[in-house]
Amino acid sequence: MSTLILVAGATGDLGGRIVRELVNRGAEVRAIVRSTAAVEKIRLLEAQGVKICKVNNWNLEELKKACDGASCVVSVLAGLSDVIIDAQKVLLDAAIAAGVPRFIPSDYSLDFTKFSHGENRNLDLRRQFHQYLNNTSIASTSIFNAAFADLLIGPMPVIFFKRKLVLYWGNADRRWDFTTIDNTAAYTANVALDTSTPRYLRIAGDQISPREIRAVVNELTGQKFSLLHTGGPNLLRMIIKIAKTLSPSKNDLYPAWQGMQYMHNMIDKRSKIEKLDNNRYPDIRWTSIKKLLSEHLHYIKSV
Repeated sequence: MSTLILVAGATGDLGGRIVRELVNRGAEVRAIVRSTAAVEKIRLLEAQGVKICKVNNWNLEELKKACDGASCVVSVLAGLSDVIIDAQKVLLDAAIAAGVPRFIPSDYSLDFTKFSHGENRNLDLRRQFHQYLNNTSIASTSIFNAAFADLLIGPMPVIFFKRKLVLYWGNADRRWDFTTIDNTAAYTANVALDTSTPRYLRIAGDQISPREIRAVVNELTGQKFSLLHTGGPNLLRMIIKIAKTLSPSKNDLYPAWQGMQYMHNMIDKRSKIEKLDNNRYPDIRWTSIKKLLSEHLHYIKSV
């Protein structure tokens, strides 16, 4: 018999990949989508055999019906307090009311249990939701995947190929933890189907320092990149404060200063994952930064 997994946030990037991984593992997947969701995204889910539950008001009654019969609710909701706290609380209450035994909250982040309030707004929101979650009876598992490795070939200001620079804050030899979105999705799918998971699971597809990143790009490009030290954590903290003052962007999910907050956390020794749970699911092939960058450079050459 197949296992029914309910996914909230299935039309997003990570959510869509989790759905794909669940389907590949033989799970029956039901997706909660708002009635305003893009038709193309819904059709893509339906083409994979996903059952769609449209909700109009995101209330307890609607969500309880959607949760009925599920063995696990996977939240991949993305947003600020109105989503991570308010909407996710209603989803959690609905799962409990429907008798769902397990819940995976929308964390997929650095291990925020090691940081204090005020150091990172988006982590603060998750921590606040956990205060509510931890007082419920439902079994829950949080997945801490550190930073998404894919950001290195996107908005994270670390590798500048045209200028042949690797930029870093803090210590050039302090290793950062990275996990690709695909690896995170595969791991989450396994967790959703695993009835014996602990409260927290910590993963990293690669642990690599800025100096090691430079060595990788030197090897892959055949060129010589330089390390550029932009300052220490105190300077970065000051820049974050200035950026928040000049451009608060309180309603933006990822304003410039929010990315800086993540970087500040990454260079902090508290972010280091000492004991990885990577080996829990042997079927996952972890993507290294070298492989990620190699595929990226190959793609650039081919277009």
